[in-house]
Amino acid sequence: MAASATDADAGAGLRSEFLQVLLSRRRDLLVPLTVEQGSPVKDPMYQNPPSTMEANPMESCPSKEVENLREKLVEENFYLITELGEQGRVPVLLLKLDDPVPRRKPAIVFLHSSYKCKEWLRPLLEAYASKGYVCVAIDSRYHGERASNETTYIDALKSAWRNGDTMPFVFDTVWDLVKLGDYLGEREDVDPCRVGITGESLGGMHAWFAAFVDTRYSVVVPIIGVQGFRWAIDNNMWLARVNSIRPLFEEARIDLGKSELDTEVVERVWEKIAPGLDSQFDAPYSLPLLAPRPLLLLNGAEDPRCPISGLGEAISKTAKAYEESGCAEKFMFIAEPGVGHKITIDMVKAASEWFDRFLHA
Repeated sequence: MAASATDADAGAGLRSEFLQVLLSRRRDLLVPLTVEQGSPVKDPMYQNPPSTMEANPMESCPSKEVENLREKLVEENFYLITELGEQGRVPVLLLKLDDPVPRRKPAIVFLHSSYKCKEWLRPLLEAYASKGYVCVAIDSRYHGERASNETTYIDALKSAWRNGDTMPFVFDTVWDLVKLGDYLGEREDVDPCRVGITGESLGGMHAWFAAFVDTRYSVVVPIIGVQGFRWAIDNNMWLARVNSIRPLFEEARIDLGKSELDTEVVERVWEKIAPGLDSQFDAPYSLPLLAPRPLLLLNGAEDPRCPISGLGEAISKTAKAYEESGCAEKFMFIAEPGVGHKITIDMVKAASEWFDRFLHA
């Protein structure tokens, strides 16, 4: 059964509503999209130094055997100017194979997790580039080149709570990804109909919401990033997520005169820094709107930040949306047994196979 016109209208309406939320904090900051040249980052900024173990799954990413691969890679470093102000300067790293015969290729946008940066993703970019993809990574807001010290991200979250003028948790970076979509659509080496997006943890949330609001992202693979925010509040399962950015919630607790963190604090913070995150834009309402675009959700079955028990409604509604669109095979949810909040070799492999299947490099 094909999706109804009513469903399509509802989807367009919710996307429009979300876009208005994004615009609400930047109406005086809008500028034409421009590009500035950059240079390779010699000393990437990590606000929480990663371990070697965290990098291992990315190093396992399937690739194509290319003799002297790194010599054949073309690297571009540049900045997209998406709005006025320091955070409107988006650092971009792009890798692709040098192609003697110019042609439009599929592209994939890769998004890092909290406290890391685009350079962290280089093993994935190189592996996918070997298979013919144009590979793109950005620093999310208040990360990488957009950070000045090891507390920049947390400081930005606290400022958003105090002042309500920015949305550094997920939404502001989604605006950058919409503008990145504009840019990629104009590149002569990118097929604008074949642009995928993926990310890990915070990057998985960025991928989820960017694909929700911007249908140009045609294949989507959020990794350990999708959760039910309202379910977590209603079922008192919010602590693991809160602990990942706890200084923000502690500041809110103090401001609200609370002796300890509770559900009200969590609700008030989300509404202030990410309006609608735990209501109209939550997973049960936004995920189904990705249909009929290929969507692979990868989670750990024991992930306390993204508990799979809180995804039942979202998965059910999303599966139904794909069935009604006549493309049930384009949606898959995998919860890896025994895995908490971490990316694994199997997740990296599954994501690679999904993109190869649906983007056809």
